[in-house]
Amino acid sequence: MSRLLRNSLMMLVVMTVITGIAYPLLVTGVALLVFPGQANGSLIVRDGKPIGSSLIGQSFTEPKYFWGRPSATSPQANNGMSSGGSNIGPTNPALTDAVKQRIAALQAADPGNHAPVPVDLVTSSGSGLDPEISPAAAQYQLGRVAKARGISDAQLKLLIAQATSGRQLGLLGEARVNVLQLNLALDALPAH
Repeated sequence: MSRLLRNSLMMLVVMTVITGIAYPLLVTGVALLVFPGQANGSLIVRDGKPIGSSLIGQSFTEPKYFWGRPSATSPQANNGMSSGGSNIGPTNPALTDAVKQRIAALQAADPGNHAPVPVDLVTSSGSGLDPEISPAAAQYQLGRVAKARGISDAQLKLLIAQATSGRQLGLLGEARVNVLQLNLALDALPAH
C-alpha cells in the first residue's frame, strides 16, 4: 500500500511539473518568439506608454469620438477581468429596455441622424469586450464626429476605410473597424 501511495505521489509531482510548469513555459516562450505582439496583449503604444489593446474595447463617450459596442462587463465597462455576455435573452424585457435606452442616447447625441441604428451599437458582444464595430456602425456615427471635430465627411470616410479590416482569410467573419485605432487616427489629425 505504501509503495502504491509513493508511486501515485511521484506521478502527481512529475505530471504537475510537466503540465503545470514546463509546458506553459515552453508554449509562452514559443509564442514570445513567433508572435511577440500578440503574446504581450496586442498593446497599442504611443510615446512609449501603452494606451490600450487592439483586442479589448474601450469606452468612448465624447461626441468627437466613434463609440464602440456596449460592454456587458461589470463593475465597469470593458473590464477584462470579468469578460462575458449579459446572459439576457431576446425575450427578456431588460434587453428590450436596454436597447431602447441605447437607441435614445445615440439619437440624443446626433438628433439630425434618422438612419436606422446598427444593431452592434445597441447590443453587447458575447465577451462584452468587443473592440470593433461594423463599418455600418462607423458610418452611422460619421455625421456626429465630423460636426464635433469640424472635419469633412470625406476625410472621415477615408479614416474609416483605413481602419477597416476585411474578412479573415477572405471568407471568415465580417468586415470590422477597430474603434481605438480609428479614434487614435482622429486624434493624430492636425487641429482645426
